[in-house]
Amino acid sequence: MKRTLCLLALLALSGLDAAAGVLAVYHTSDVHGWYFSRPALWDDQYPSRAIGGFPAFAALLAKETTPYILLDSGDMFQGTPEGILTKGRASIVLMNQLGYAAAAPGNHDYDYGEDRLAVMASSAAFPILAANVYLKDGGARPAYLRPYTIIEKAGKKIAILGLAGKHTATSTRPANVKHLDFRDEAEEAARLLPEILAQVPDAVIALTHLGLEESMSLKRLDISTWTFAGTPPGTLRIVRGAPGINALFGGHNHVALLKGYLDPVSGAWLGESGYGLSYVTRAELAFDDVTGRLKGVTGGIVPLWVDRTGEDAAVLKTVAGFSADVEREMGAVVGSAGNDLDFSPDWLDSPIGNLVCDLTREAAGTELAFHNTRAIRAEIKKGKVKLRDLYQALPFDNNIITMRLDGAQLKRLMADNLLDGSVLMQVSGLEVEFRDGPGGAPADIRLLRGGAEIKPGEEFTVATNDYLAFGGNGGGAFAGGREIKNTMIQMRDLVRKAFETGPVKAPPAGRIRRLK
Repeated sequence: MKRTLCLLALLALSGLDAAAGVLAVYHTSDVHGWYFSRPALWDDQYPSRAIGGFPAFAALLAKETTPYILLDSGDMFQGTPEGILTKGRASIVLMNQLGYAAAAPGNHDYDYGEDRLAVMASSAAFPILAANVYLKDGGARPAYLRPYTIIEKAGKKIAILGLAGKHTATSTRPANVKHLDFRDEAEEAARLLPEILAQVPDAVIALTHLGLEESMSLKRLDISTWTFAGTPPGTLRIVRGAPGINALFGGHNHVALLKGYLDPVSGAWLGESGYGLSYVTRAELAFDDVTGRLKGVTGGIVPLWVDRTGEDAAVLKTVAGFSADVEREMGAVVGSAGNDLDFSPDWLDSPIGNLVCDLTREAAGTELAFHNTRAIRAEIKKGKVKLRDLYQALPFDNNIITMRLDGAQLKRLMADNLLDGSVLMQVSGLEVEFRDGPGGAPADIRLLRGGAEIKPGEEFTVATNDYLAFGGNGGGAFAGGREIKNTMIQMRDLVRKAFETGPVKAPPAGRIRRLK
């Protein structure tokens, strides 16, 4: 009897009870250097409530009673001074401290070149996974990347397959990755699945820097009851094309899937975790207590409200150390804003976008100027402006490029960037009118200058950033430009000088108009 009681006690201590049939997965993506909490300005109900950051995330994990693993889908550092000035070192230090198990590289993790990502990988206590990235010369995978890993946790073998977004070839500076071949995500997953399944994992997770659908960007969505007809988009194509994936965690589009999405075709569960470490995804892998087989995956996003989670003291100290080093430079006041330099509420041209384009056009001495909307990552509020504000609004180290384009090329440029009701290009020197067309494409685009419609053969001098000029997403029309010149004027420095010379006030919006 005594021996039986001891055996039962040992079993209980070992966790071999019903709770051991559940393994939690916490997922982050598109942290973009937002290591600390901040007001949830985008939340209509709680705009001043503090949310997010690694200290809050660590405090949440400290309360977790279920065994868990931590995963990240990339774009780890590019977006704040702490991330930019440490070139990702702060991200790796914090992710090591929290105990991440694996990460996939994002397109912006290549923004400082492949060598920098290799340094990050060498410092990480976890593998960087991307099965579909190869060297064009010789066809080998880069040494700093692994295709997959198998983790043992709570008695379960979990296979993690990593996939970079094929879009990375054009969604970082193309010159940084011109020697790399980003192969089709679904095809590479299907090719590797038999090798992974031969190792008899208890579950297979895909970790991708790719979202379910490009049009679903910068949103918190409940798509749990949606159906997708026709060709499956994004990550749905991966799970349907590679049978055997049980869960896929994606990113890149900055979408937070409130309840995830259980695909009725493949049976895979999909999650995405939003932007800036304001939310994390928590999914549960439930295993049968008798057979040990995976029964299913459920989950959704968890907001990191600081008043609920608290903040872990040790992680807070780590973040404060990075912030103190950066603040000595970033805390300097560079000028003031006469009004809020914010985004457009209806996804057209914005006050901050118009300002950046106007400054670009003036500095370059061109007739027109263009910048991609997504290159502007934060608003600048009325009042004193610090260098930190400029880095958060304009995190990318872009130079201004000039060239000549004709009216037909300009029309193509705008057609490529008026998608799904959103304007992905900010402008100066012209006005744009359009109607929403079928399938999310624009219709009846008119480009006007001085009240007159621009003709296809008319030619103009144009300024833009080097990302767009040399092959970045949405900049295909620039490839046909003539007399291309690099001005060597740095975008952020240009905006900084504007603030240093006097109060800055954004021009009014209304350059891009959606007609009914």
